[in-house]
Amino acid sequence: MIYPVILCGGSGTRLWPLSRKSYPKQFARLTGEETLFQASVKRLSGPGFARPIILTNADFRFIVAEQLAEIGVEPEAVLIEPEGRNTAPAVLAAALWLSDQHPDAMMLVAPSDHVVPDADAFRAAVKAGQVACDAGDLVTFGIRPDRPETGYGYLELADSAGDFTPTARKLKRFVEKPDMANATRMVEAGTYLWNAGIFLFAVAGILDGFKAHAPGMLAPCQQSVDEAKPDLGFLRLAPEPWAALDDISIDYAVMERAQNLSVVPFGGSWSDLGGWDAVWRESGGDADGVVTTGAASAIDCTDSLLRSDNENLEVVGIGLNNIIAVAMPDAVLVADMSRAQDVKVAVQTLKAKGAKQAEQFPRDHRPWGWFETLSLGTRFQVKRIMVHPGAALSLQSHVHRSEHWIVVAGTARVTVGDTVSLVTENQSVYIPVGSKHRMENPGKVDLHLIEVQTGTYLGEDDIVRYEDVYKRS
Repeated sequence: MIYPVILCGGSGTRLWPLSRKSYPKQFARLTGEETLFQASVKRLSGPGFARPIILTNADFRFIVAEQLAEIGVEPEAVLIEPEGRNTAPAVLAAALWLSDQHPDAMMLVAPSDHVVPDADAFRAAVKAGQVACDAGDLVTFGIRPDRPETGYGYLELADSAGDFTPTARKLKRFVEKPDMANATRMVEAGTYLWNAGIFLFAVAGILDGFKAHAPGMLAPCQQSVDEAKPDLGFLRLAPEPWAALDDISIDYAVMERAQNLSVVPFGGSWSDLGGWDAVWRESGGDADGVVTTGAASAIDCTDSLLRSDNENLEVVGIGLNNIIAVAMPDAVLVADMSRAQDVKVAVQTLKAKGAKQAEQFPRDHRPWGWFETLSLGTRFQVKRIMVHPGAALSLQSHVHRSEHWIVVAGTARVTVGDTVSLVTENQSVYIPVGSKHRMENPGKVDLHLIEVQTGTYLGEDDIVRYEDVYKRS
């Protein structure tokens, strides 16, 4: 049985402003109705696949749970990394956890933000890799390149120039990201693949790889797994031993040093959506090469991407060529398509000037739902809040602000002090400064309300929690 190990802790800054540190690209609906994370989970499912193991961080744990529930998938485990330490510690933690639960298993390690339209073809490539895995090899998967690309590392096949059939064959070496001249030469040679960062190995096999090539990682990672604490439906890895682990990729830690390597070429369509130019390519434009998404219109444009993720903000392009224009409620990106990889520089610039848009998503996702700020002044803030059916905010109070809640859809059960009441559509309730209060959604549909805050300080840290079903401090 193959256990998918899905890594979803990255930030995806090259897809700003849609992808940000607080809500990265794997959780966004970039090219279809499903998020990249959901599509990845479904792709690694079906006959021969066990339930997935998810590696993520504490900030994303409830987003992961919510998106898995939306597609009806129950995970085998969700491991919470105390901090990002690159892919080697994540892979090792999953292998150690599996060695205790399912020691004879194979594990398929994959990022959560790739686009692979032909899931059946990819699963066939995985099946081809099982043969080499059974023989004791560590297997990686390479993508047949359709253009010279300087943004990817490469894998060099030992032989069989021009043969990209999905069968396991010997891997000669890993190649770092090349310049354009070398990328062109490698594509023409027919013996190079893009390194997809996808791996298949037996649990015992990859543990042997760590023992041989990165033995210093084993003890602290084992301690982190052994001392992990259950938290609702998650497993929190112990932070102190985790902090002692090297910040290193699985490629550098093990794969590039191992001798028992095989690679399976994959000739189907694939993208890691590493920039808006990749989104443009994968979205399939019109006859003029124009892609429009959301409230966007193009007039006499060519080879451009126009996108609005705010239904109240229309993006209109006139006479554009080779342009990216992406609008969010709080930020707009306009760039030449050839500068798509420089979007991460924009994020660095915004961080340097202290702009919250650099990392903070306009919609703040919480375990009970989400909220977004509609208006913010010196002593007031207006928010839109959505609470899932059956969900509840913590019993809390505020030191510096009072609140007024107006229900606009659904029904809320509201606690203020010792009083509990049902508040329905077009009704409201007032929460004085310092009052203990809680909001719950007892219904079967989403609860929407408008919250008006007034006070001397309106920050999210002005919360004293007394009870919380989500165990937040």
